[in-house]
Order: sequence, then C-alpha cells, then structure tokens
Amino acid sequence: MPNHDIAGERWRISEVCLQDGRTVGLAEFGPVSGFPIFWFHGTPGARRQVPAQAMDHADRVGARIIGVDRPGIGGSSNHHLDRVINYADDIAEVASALHIDRFGLIGLSGGGPYVLAVCAAMPDQVAAAAVLGGVAQSAGPEKATGGPVPLLRPFTKLLVRAREPLAVGATAAIKLATPAADFVFDLYMKFGPKSDRDFLARPEMREMFLVDLLAASQVSFRAIIYDAVLFSRWWGFDVSDVATPVYFWHGDSDLIVPLSHGEQLADLVPNSWLSVIPGQGHLAMLDAAEDAIDVIMTYATAPPNSAGSRR
Repeated sequence: MPNHDIAGERWRISEVCLQDGRTVGLAEFGPVSGFPIFWFHGTPGARRQVPAQAMDHADRVGARIIGVDRPGIGGSSNHHLDRVINYADDIAEVASALHIDRFGLIGLSGGGPYVLAVCAAMPDQVAAAAVLGGVAQSAGPEKATGGPVPLLRPFTKLLVRAREPLAVGATAAIKLATPAADFVFDLYMKFGPKSDRDFLARPEMREMFLVDLLAASQVSFRAIIYDAVLFSRWWGFDVSDVATPVYFWHGDSDLIVPLSHGEQLADLVPNSWLSVIPGQGHLAMLDAAEDAIDVIMTYATAPPNSAGSRR
C-alpha cells in the first residue's frame, strides 16, 4: 500500500472565498480531472476525516474527493447558519468557484444532514449521495427518537444564546488537550464501544483521526457547537422531498447514532437504499467509503434525474 502522509503530501489544501467574505477550507485528493465528490465530515471532524484506503480507491476509479470544513472548523470562517438547509448556499458557491457543475456527496455521521440538505436544494447538480451512520432530524414532523441528538431539543434556546461562548470554550479545551491527544485516544480505545475500538486499532485510522482533529483545532473548533444548535432544530426542509438517489450505510451496533435513524431516513427518501452492517458501530462506517465512492461513480456519466425510484 502506498505511503499516506495525511499531514499534507497527498492532500491539496486550499480555501474558497465566498461572496460575503467568509472562507471555506478544502482538502482534496484523487485526480484533479476526476468526477468530483464532496465529503462532509462528522461531528467532531474536519476536512481530512477520510480513511487512507479511500484515497487509494479514489485514484483507482478516477474520483476527485473534496473534503469541506464546515463553518467554525479548520480553514472555514466562523458563521451561524439559521438552518441546516442554508449550508447548501455555501456548497453552491464552492462548486461554482471550482467550476464544478455536477457532483456526488458523501457524509459521515453529523455530515449526513448536510448531504441531504444539498440534495434537497440542488437536485439537478447532485448525481448521487451516500450517508454513513447519519443523524436523523430531532425536531419537526420527521423527527426521530433515540441517540444523543434528541436530548438537545430542550436546550435549544440556551444553546443559541450561549453558542459562541461554548464554541470558544470548545476550541480552547481542544487546544489545551492537544499534548494529551494520544492519551485521550487510548482512553477511548479502552472504554469506547468494542466495534469502534476494533476499527480504531488500525494504525492508519489512529493517524487519520488525530491529525485531522488536531490540525483543525489549531485554528478553530467551533463547528461542534454550531452543529449542536442546528441539529436541535428542524432542518428547514422535508427529507421526504429529497429526489436524489441516496445510499445509506448503518451499523446495527451503533451506540452513538442508533440504527433507527438510518432506517427512518432511508424510509423517508424515495430513491434510497439502506445497507445494515451487522456487528458494526459508528466509526466503522468509514469502512463503507470505498463502496460509497463506487456507487456514486456509477452515476457520474448518467444524465440528471435519470435514476428510477425504488418505490
């Protein structure tokens, strides 16, 4: 297997300036001429939260993977979105700046809601999408139960009022914890869910998570609080209106985002398919990255809106 320098050599690090003056941090790998797939990181996470094997696979199949820092993390400016759906405006500007007319989407965990938002807002530009262990809505008519996200609902007003102080505190705490990152990681390896421990025991996975989170936190780590606010609200669109083909992967032993979230999302999206991974937890869904890339690449040359419904 080729040597992966997650700190930079295989990544093309850049920023896009939006019309309102904000910046969006990007990290790309795979051929520049390949079919573009935007990758939305989890919560917590940042633009380089992509497994090493996905890099090799992108090279093999001709996929241009573009990791995007959400507002308040890494290379992206601090910004308070009103709803999850508003994130699609940022992606529309990023795609235009990169001269990308059509693309795929992959989102891990907390990146899942943003994948669905872009699908809802830009149906003619998204060829297909994949959600790995994605979070369902915790408010509104399509709300799900179970997992930690619905627990945020009673604190929505407090989160909004205290959002920025909490965000500043989160960034400061992560910076202070940086020297002990290996120790914290080892603690999770000792007490975290077994399926995640087995997954993170791989050296390349440890490197990916540590480098990604620590590099992002050197600049800003506000996104985890910003996400918490948005996930406690209605997303601003109905998931059942998403017409894009969406493929879901979810572990049946996920203790962070329960399988019921993946089942509900797959049931709501008309053109969707759910793969339940037996015995696997939350972070192990990154093992589906290669399959997700393959699925999206099958739509790369298909005309828009050419996929048939599963119903």
